[in-house]
Amino acid sequence: MSDALAQCRQVTRRFGPFTAVDRVDLRLDRGEVVGLLGANGAGKTTVIRMLLGLLATSGGEVELFGEPPSRRTRQRIGYVPQTLGLYDDLTPAENLEFSAAAFGIRGDGAVALPESLRGYSRTVVGSLPLGAQRGAAFAQALAHQPDLLILDEPTSGVDPLARARLWETVAEAAVAGTGVLVTTHYMEEAGECDRLLVMAEGRVVAEGTASQIIGSARVTMVEAADWAAAFGALEAGGLAVALVGTTLRVPGADPARVRQALAGLPAQVTDGPATLDERFFELTLAAAGARATG
Repeated sequence: MSDALAQCRQVTRRFGPFTAVDRVDLRLDRGEVVGLLGANGAGKTTVIRMLLGLLATSGGEVELFGEPPSRRTRQRIGYVPQTLGLYDDLTPAENLEFSAAAFGIRGDGAVALPESLRGYSRTVVGSLPLGAQRGAAFAQALAHQPDLLILDEPTSGVDPLARARLWETVAEAAVAGTGVLVTTHYMEEAGECDRLLVMAEGRVVAEGTASQIIGSARVTMVEAADWAAAFGALEAGGLAVALVGTTLRVPGADPARVRQALAGLPAQVTDGPATLDERFFELTLAAAGARATG
């Protein structure tokens, strides 16, 4: 029996001829925040649904608390899906009361409404701002003091302040010993996680801390007097390019290819350390190329 809160071993899921998740390994321990990073369609939500037992695997093994997923193991989980899992025609307090009753928490005031939501005590969830809706979903997921918290794109569409508050909640849960698995496509949130798994084309293509995933990766940089012309030339050459200040950064392309795309435009081409965003782009690009040729 494993000591992990949650574990996937070589988990695969196929939908007809399409392989959505391909031999994924994942482990989550108590008090750990693990980020599952990937673009839309990378397979993150499918992994979560298999982990929860909501979707059968096509291969491999899934365990929650050392055993196959079941209604009993799910009682120890707090889950916030992308759809939030709230009733739009109930207030936040009524949603919490309903969830508490489902988990066997009884008595008046057994679950307190977070202070940030008390101003909405008489407002139905469907009329709340998205940040407040996500706050209510977090409160509902944590009300029964779960051992494992699973969050699927929890900060999507919310403003920076609400996003920061939600991450404070995640950190507090982890300090209290809860294991947290969170999916996101926001690279700036990677620093909030203890460990990252990067998914692309249904596979885990990198794992570790942000610095470990970046490793020695480099990005090509272009300094040009006419940066707009250089930007256009690089785009016309089929390269992904980003403007940072007046410097053009071109991930996934070596300096020789960049010079060729510039077609003689006056520019200084160098390279430097890649960011996590740029490394993520390279990994995603490589995975897409491997699937296309495989």
